Amino acid sequence: MDTPFSRSETTTIVTRGAMRLLVDLGYAPLAEVTLPNGRRADLMAVGAKGDILIVEVKSGVEDFRVDLKWPEYRPYCDAFAFAVGPEFPRQILPEEPGLIVADGFGGAVLREAPAVPLAGARRKALILAFARLAAMRATGVAVVEL
Repeated sequence: MDTPFSRSETTTIVTRGAMRLLVDLGYAPLAEVTLPNGRRADLMAVGAKGDILIVEVKSGVEDFRVDLKWPEYRPYCDAFAFAVGPEFPRQILPEEPGLIVADGFGGAVLREAPAVPLAGARRKALILAFARLAAMRATGVAVVEL
């Protein structure tokens, strides 16, 4: 079934719902975070215990098929998941990552993201960079890099 929204509208809607879900799950999420390897994570979130989750938002089949960079996010998180809209054909997604289905109001975890703990030094560096990025954004400085 086709969505009545454009690709960018779908991305915005799914991102909003996924962020609301992450907050409900106890995470502090940021959108559009450039990682140390130059890749940009759609959502990066830090949990109450310092765990790092990266969520890749997919607006449709074409977006998934042309964007093959998601494995490059794994070295920068404890867990990785895709977030898609309710109409997305989930059977085309790989089974390894977690899976979130979201709309503009919230979301649901359909498959937990398997945890592969980061090394302590990398976690510390990422959390420090994440905190600095969040603080800079809170002051109105438009930055996206860790």
